[in-house]
Amino acid sequence: MVRSGFAKFAYAFAADCDEGSSVRLGDDSALKAGPRVFKDLTFADTCVIVSAFAAAAVVGFLHLVGAGSVLIFAMTAVALAGIAYVIGEATNQLGNHLGASAAGIIQSALGNLPELFICIFALKAGSVAVVQAALIGSIIATAVLILGVALMVGSVRHGLLKFESRTPRMIAVLLMLAVSALVLPTLAYELHLPAARHERELAVVCALALLLVFTLSTQVMLRNGERKVPPEARARPQVWPIGLVLAVLAICGVITVLLSDWFIEALRPATEQLGISEAFAGFVVVAIAGNTVGVVEIRLAFQGNADLAVSVALNGALQVAVALIPVLVLVSFFFFDGAPFTLTIPPVMAAALALSVLVVTLVCVDGRADIVDGASLVGLYVLIAAIFWWG
Repeated sequence: MVRSGFAKFAYAFAADCDEGSSVRLGDDSALKAGPRVFKDLTFADTCVIVSAFAAAAVVGFLHLVGAGSVLIFAMTAVALAGIAYVIGEATNQLGNHLGASAAGIIQSALGNLPELFICIFALKAGSVAVVQAALIGSIIATAVLILGVALMVGSVRHGLLKFESRTPRMIAVLLMLAVSALVLPTLAYELHLPAARHERELAVVCALALLLVFTLSTQVMLRNGERKVPPEARARPQVWPIGLVLAVLAICGVITVLLSDWFIEALRPATEQLGISEAFAGFVVVAIAGNTVGVVEIRLAFQGNADLAVSVALNGALQVAVALIPVLVLVSFFFFDGAPFTLTIPPVMAAALALSVLVVTLVCVDGRADIVDGASLVGLYVLIAAIFWWG
């Protein structure tokens, strides 16, 4: 009986896939044979979600049987990338059911969920260096690597890309503010200024200032319609029901917590065995795994929508710089007394961040970009990542 029902479900599933339509179960008899949820998903959506959840299940099994740290580390990074992508898809679908303002705020809050939990568990474990590298790496990966690849892909197909420069210019200014909040405390510490003796207080002041500016900038962007990405920009063959969206987000949230804990647990022994530094793991592995939603920017550029590609990429970096970092600063002081996260970072990180924002600003300020601009950004990322290979 079970085999017969499964056969009906598989037949209906395959028939719909052959037609290139969404994964529907066809008639009523087929609906009885399989979960109704599949009728609300396209084949691509189903494959992505199932693959991400399966990767997380594999990590759970490896953790349960006590597999090697390197294997758990690698599989957890893959699973986190998949879950991050599913969260991005779900938050985009959520925008179809909410107004522009609510959708924009929720997308800002949930977009960096994997990185948030990884950093929280890292702070709990006392790995402040990993948190610093992951956050700086996330900003640079989004604003430099992903944007660079998007510009290259778009230029190959459309030649010179033209985009409205007002929004990128405003975001670049806010990114420079975030850079200042990181560079100035670092300079005070390195130069042994009196403010260096009040590192914690200075971090709280900077965090509150960044959050205030983020709140004001979000209100302005929402008022001007710039925080909300139009539905056509992330077009999908089918809209998910609100119940399915919330269920996917809830499940992804729980999985993210577990994966983040396992990732940090395996991080130190894995990096020792692989011969790479924790800084490189945070700067590259964590940052890229948490930014798999960057394929959206690449797709937008490929479609010739350079305005949205540039804005979405810079907005992603901005959320980390002026929202996620200040939140972690405040959280670390209230919950992790043993490892407070201040804004004093290694000078090379501060320099890399400052140079990255400067180059991105120069690329975007005139509203034009080509394949050379994109290649320059990618090259800059490679140079910075190489420096962190040894720590």
